[in-house]
Amino acid sequence: MQKYLFRLFVLVFFSSSIGETFAQNPAPGSGFGVETNIITGKIIRHTRKFTAPIPPISTALDVNFVWQTYGKKDWEQRRNFPVVGLGITCTDYGNNAIFGNCIGVYPNLQIPLMQRNNMEWTLRIGDGLAYVTRKYQTTAPVDTINDAIGSHLNDFAVFMTDLRYHLNDHWQLQFGLSFTHISNADYHQPNLGINLGGVHAGVRFSPVTNRPKKIIKELPKLKNRWLVEMRAGVAYNEARATGDPVVPSYIFSGYASKRWLSKNKFIIGVDYGYHTDVYAFLKRWNVEHGHEMGHAWDGAFFAGNEFLIGRVGILTSVGVYYHQTYLKFDPFYEKFGCNYYIVKTERGPVKELFLSAMLLTHEITAQYGEFGIGAGF
Repeated sequence: MQKYLFRLFVLVFFSSSIGETFAQNPAPGSGFGVETNIITGKIIRHTRKFTAPIPPISTALDVNFVWQTYGKKDWEQRRNFPVVGLGITCTDYGNNAIFGNCIGVYPNLQIPLMQRNNMEWTLRIGDGLAYVTRKYQTTAPVDTINDAIGSHLNDFAVFMTDLRYHLNDHWQLQFGLSFTHISNADYHQPNLGINLGGVHAGVRFSPVTNRPKKIIKELPKLKNRWLVEMRAGVAYNEARATGDPVVPSYIFSGYASKRWLSKNKFIIGVDYGYHTDVYAFLKRWNVEHGHEMGHAWDGAFFAGNEFLIGRVGILTSVGVYYHQTYLKFDPFYEKFGCNYYIVKTERGPVKELFLSAMLLTHEITAQYGEFGIGAGF
């Protein structure tokens, strides 16, 4: 696969070079660019349960279509003019017979951490979907060694940090560290996931300019208001019962939020979840007979922060259980995800209405992916 990655890198590089000759008007397309990175790394064995052999090296090609914000919207200035992008990553884990190849597509955000003259230090975070060509299965094509991935479709999370050098208004060079994670949120077993850590180097080309003139204006100061918020969601897991059915869990959250610095929300509240996969397991194996429902729910106290970007909020939180299901996990959990705000206003009885997508993990091993709807009052 390495030769195909190299060919794709060359194709993107020269296509960008050709595009430079047609960029005559500096206004349309300002801030748009195409970035390519070649990644070299290795699979990280993050748990003893990961018994598949780890290849000596893994490689990937990342192509990211980016837009440098310049203050057209208020949140761009509040966030110090980040770069938004849509990335495509092709990964060869180094052993096609076991792990196959992975193609991931993910929206992303690049945040400037430090800038000085032509040098820049940035952080990129992204999350999307990935298709993996090989997974654990007992039917042809048999692959029972791959105990990490149980489905072709997976969540795809990306973290990258770069040192960047601006050659001019069209070209940037960058190198840095990268980390990717794929898993299916326990929708199908097994689901240990694959973590890949590595280094990367690449180039970004902007046909018009990668330094559009910034719009600086006096922004309205938003009140650091408190809201009472509720969220209801559903998740699906494979039950360890007859036929391994995929069944729902129902998650409800109540919490208070306080906006700060006009661009973040501190949150603190309570989670409750009822898990029919645990109920099915207890019924199948006749465990806690007559009391299955009482051992199929969990509850927790949590606190976190929501990073607001226009109508999108990137949320991270940590929770501690006050009650767990019969299938106990660690006493703590982490939640990562985003909210998309359908309604976001400063006045009225309903100040926020949003759709949400969350991933709950225990020490970076996913338990479920939750999709829901919520409101703030």
